[in-house]
Amino acid sequence: MQLATWNVNSLAVRLPQVLDWLAANPVDLLCLQELKLTDDKFPHHALQAAGYTAAAFGQKTYNGVAILSRHPLRDVVRNITGLQDEQSRVIAATVDAPGGPLRVVNGYFVNGQAPGTDKFTYKMGWLDGLQAMLRNELQAHPRLALLGDFNITADDRDSYDPEGLRETIHHTSEERAHFQALLALGLSDAFRMFEQPEKSYSWWDYRDFGFRRNRGLRIDHILVSEALKPLVTACTIDKLPRKNERPSDHTPVVVDLSLAG
Repeated sequence: MQLATWNVNSLAVRLPQVLDWLAANPVDLLCLQELKLTDDKFPHHALQAAGYTAAAFGQKTYNGVAILSRHPLRDVVRNITGLQDEQSRVIAATVDAPGGPLRVVNGYFVNGQAPGTDKFTYKMGWLDGLQAMLRNELQAHPRLALLGDFNITADDRDSYDPEGLRETIHHTSEERAHFQALLALGLSDAFRMFEQPEKSYSWWDYRDFGFRRNRGLRIDHILVSEALKPLVTACTIDKLPRKNERPSDHTPVVVDLSLAG
């Protein structure tokens, strides 16, 4: 079973690319971030024609998340439980997978702008709320995967310039402490379970030939619970979509799970 995450940076613009990617990579489940459209504009019919059902949590112009699945989705939750937040950033759903139910949480984490700003303070509070939600989700759903655009580099390996960018946004000690707090809940970074090429990134700035020069960050992550960890057989970053015409600045991350039928 394959799960993937991709910040598409406008589904309206990138829908043809998503459909092309799914045709070439028929993953069981794809988490999308930055839909940048409202639920009434969500392309259910086009995705159904490609074999995917979807649960979406959209918003005009900004944010928005969705889970696409080849299998029925149930028990859908939108937003962080118990957090007053007007932004559409989190959606969770259960899929009945081989071996038992699989809970999937898809998050578009707050960017945070810069340390010392109101948006950074909002990010810290948002991350606290997410941890509280996940603690409850893990108790109810031992087989859980958290996917999304975290807007956090987990450590120096995840940045093209760790020294020059130290303590700037995505690289602060506070953000990385929150990432470690997610791991402390019993989650594991699927990508780091395997030997990976150096300078492996999932996001590159549109400016200054960022992708061509591989000046990137690894900020798109897949974390798996202890029950899923032994079932992970691979985790890879697919850089090909970043070469598309009018690409997203992010590219998909895929995890393979060996789930017995």
